[in-house]
Amino acid sequence: MLNQGDTIGIIALSGACDREKVEQAKANIEAMGFRVKLSKNIYDQNRYLAGSDEDKISELESFFEDDEIKLILCARGGYGAIRLINKIDYSILKANPKPFCGFSDVTALLLMIYRKTGLATYHGPMACSDFAGGVNDFTRQNFFKVINEEQLCFEGAKIYKEGVAEGILWGGNLATVVSLCGQDFIPYRDFIFFAEDLNEPVYKIDRMFQQLINISQFKKYCKGIVLGDFLDADNEKWLDEYFNELSERLQIPVIGGFKISHDVEKITIPIGKYAKLIEKTLAID
Repeated sequence: MLNQGDTIGIIALSGACDREKVEQAKANIEAMGFRVKLSKNIYDQNRYLAGSDEDKISELESFFEDDEIKLILCARGGYGAIRLINKIDYSILKANPKPFCGFSDVTALLLMIYRKTGLATYHGPMACSDFAGGVNDFTRQNFFKVINEEQLCFEGAKIYKEGVAEGILWGGNLATVVSLCGQDFIPYRDFIFFAEDLNEPVYKIDRMFQQLINISQFKKYCKGIVLGDFLDADNEKWLDEYFNELSERLQIPVIGGFKISHDVEKITIPIGKYAKLIEKTLAID
């Protein structure tokens, strides 16, 4: 349970951060009644990265160990999280459970933390992209409801294949999920796969889904698919045709139009939490 007066830690684990956006996000979160602690590397820059891998890992482990910090919010995505996944001491994270939230490139950490520790992680807003500038009310309200484990239902917009699916929620940014291939990253239990992406042509979306489908463990345990935004895809007609093809091929429920997105309005999805997909409704326990 996150309460006003609690401390939210903002950490840079991917791309280099813009100082003005970090300061705006900090001020906006404090105006909501929370305290904010910034990671020591928040303004570091090493080429396109927010400092060294070693400093990022040290700060991540320190944030989990810090009893004052009640929630860890990633500053931004970009690139860099996948460089960390095999260097983290996951036993520290498992011994100090707390919500960890981000999206896009951070998907790599969301999935690996869940896989290595069993802790739920949160695919949702980040400091620089969502809490700097004007904070979207829908995104903010949904985020705090999910973090505080309120029972929620989300509605999709299009049924590609109807049906009922049950399992844990698992997924994120499609390109980042696929970048984990070669790791032990897929759950050994039934799951509902959710995905979104940005600036990817349809043939690449096809290829990325195909890469996952080729993994027997993915195909065995994936019981339904929830599609978010695939912003700026090159051909909306082809994309729609492909999702119809995908649903017929897998013969599992596939529902599109959920507000899982790089856009300003987004829902927060708890990875590892049990959910049920019925028609256009995703109900999270």
